[in-house]
Amino acid sequence: MFYPLSVWIGLRYTRAERRNHFISFISFISTMGITLGVIVLITVLSVMNGFHKEVRERILGMASHADINAVSGGGMKDWRQALEQARQHPRVVGAAPYVEVMSMLVHGKQVSGALVRGVLKDMEPGVVDVGQHMEAGSLDDLVPGGFNIILGRELAYALRVKVGDKITMLVPKFTSTPAGTMPRTKRFVVSGIFSVGMGEYDRGIAMVDMRDLAKLLRMGDAVSGIRLKLDDLYAATQVSRELASQFNGLFRVSDWTDQHRNFFSALKMEKRMMGLLLFFIVVIAAFNIVATLVMVVVDKRADIAILKTFGASPRQIMYIFIVQGSVIGFVGTVVGVVLGVLLAVNVEQVVGWIESLFNVQFIDPSVYYISMLPSQLRWEDVLLVGVGSFLCSFLMTLYPAWNAYRTSPAEALRYE
Repeated sequence: MFYPLSVWIGLRYTRAERRNHFISFISFISTMGITLGVIVLITVLSVMNGFHKEVRERILGMASHADINAVSGGGMKDWRQALEQARQHPRVVGAAPYVEVMSMLVHGKQVSGALVRGVLKDMEPGVVDVGQHMEAGSLDDLVPGGFNIILGRELAYALRVKVGDKITMLVPKFTSTPAGTMPRTKRFVVSGIFSVGMGEYDRGIAMVDMRDLAKLLRMGDAVSGIRLKLDDLYAATQVSRELASQFNGLFRVSDWTDQHRNFFSALKMEKRMMGLLLFFIVVIAAFNIVATLVMVVVDKRADIAILKTFGASPRQIMYIFIVQGSVIGFVGTVVGVVLGVLLAVNVEQVVGWIESLFNVQFIDPSVYYISMLPSQLRWEDVLLVGVGSFLCSFLMTLYPAWNAYRTSPAEALRYE
């Protein structure tokens, strides 16, 4: 496409000249603008990926990858057969039954609603990692007949309780007594407190032994469902469909994408819109290429006329300025990608250094539940930013190059 003459002259025009430092300065500013835009775009996308990863891991620290429930919405009596069948799937690495119910927890004058989940201490760690987020106590305290309860940190704070205190649980199941119909109640001892960093769980979930809760609800040997952990959480939809077909409609299988679809869709849309808005930084920087090349075309009108007089075709003249603008965009993009990747990989250290240097704190752990700025570099984002930046720079060269293409030698040399 590009002739050797066009490439040679275009590369020569990109170097600084003694007689016109202003154009060289504008070229440098254009290159730096594209570089900074690419750096910011890669870094921000990586930080957003890091935040999304943190949120996803915290949610799935309490929520399973997939759930098996009764079709009717009631309890599962033959859950052991379904459990064994689910475990035989090659992508299922953990499975555990559970019983859960919305209840009211009372401690003195403090009352709070919560989702109480009955679990088996030996099987629950194979599905979720709540045991790694215990601030006090452990899952081993949930023994059958002990009627112990583990609360989220925010829920414990709302009830004004600590480990060793007793709370009363009221469940929406009623018992007839001489005094009338009364909700079932039971005293539980707070044996542990966990914190996963998500208000939805730290404020709204409590955990007890599954057999204790089933006894309170008079469910017998039935359970509310089975929770599954997979070797790849992104394969949850496919695995759910395969298990549902194996059960032949006996059980309903759902996955985490169904339960949190709106939330994760919002995160994805947020990343797209943020990336689009930040890309305008690159676009604005690329507009400087237009200004640079327009001034170069005006400054080189005599040179263009002489080249055409010596036999250079209008297409060769146009390619000269396309090469010059493309070099500016290419250099700015490459430098920006390299520095952006380095910054995205080391953003935690850079932010920590800035915090220590200026004695400030950008992220308060008591508010955001994290102490460092998370970052996850994805090479598909880097490739998209790099290609998009270079293409934008290339498109900005077309208008000035077209003006050079239309330059008339007679008009250019009239006053020379």
